[in-house]
Amino acid sequence: MTGWARKRFWKEVSIAQTPDGFGLALDGRAVKTPAKAALIVPTRALAQMLVAEWQAQGDVVDPATMPATRAANAAIDKVRGQKAEVAELLAAFGDSDLLCYRAEGPDGLLEREARAWDPLIDWAAHRYGTRPLVCHGVMHRPQPDALLNSMRADIDRLGVFELTAFHDLVAMSGSLIIALAALDRFDTAEALWQISRIDEDWQIEQWGADEEAAALTAGRRRAFLDAAAFYFALQG
Repeated sequence: MTGWARKRFWKEVSIAQTPDGFGLALDGRAVKTPAKAALIVPTRALAQMLVAEWQAQGDVVDPATMPATRAANAAIDKVRGQKAEVAELLAAFGDSDLLCYRAEGPDGLLEREARAWDPLIDWAAHRYGTRPLVCHGVMHRPQPDALLNSMRADIDRLGVFELTAFHDLVAMSGSLIIALAALDRFDTAEALWQISRIDEDWQIEQWGADEEAAALTAGRRRAFLDAAAFYFALQG
């Protein structure tokens, strides 16, 4: 299969082990990515996630319900050919991390930020040997090179599929530290997502929720959780 079919045409989905990993077959025919590359993933656990998505499709295929398949396609068709560029893009978040820029007030928000974010700052200081610099306001304050280099080293160690998941963890949360902590299992993906929402949730409490913004937030949350599940399926 070379792209998304509008209608389901298969009855059985199976895993086909290859020298390079685990592929999918629809009624015995190998699945390919949109760019016509072989859809082969590194672990059986991830292949099983993909199988579950394909098996769950009804008469009409809905790509929106297949996040693991979409991520695997992206890893193969996009990230594989520009891994260094993607790593560089994500590493740049470290110099302006969400957790390092605190509000200037009111006290209630400051206390909530400190309660949620300080443990992650402590985690980063312990893991990387350099404490992130925290400031109040939005004026940029460069982070220590030693910290940035150490975090970049962790990013560089990620494989293509892992980096694909990591991209969404960073992009959806706005925090390199939160994303790295997710890989380290600092807390559950749901808890880390909530930690990334401290400022936004405060604003909602003060001014009320906006229906369109709430829908966008729900989509970002789902993408964050899906990315975490994808990453951990790569671990075994």
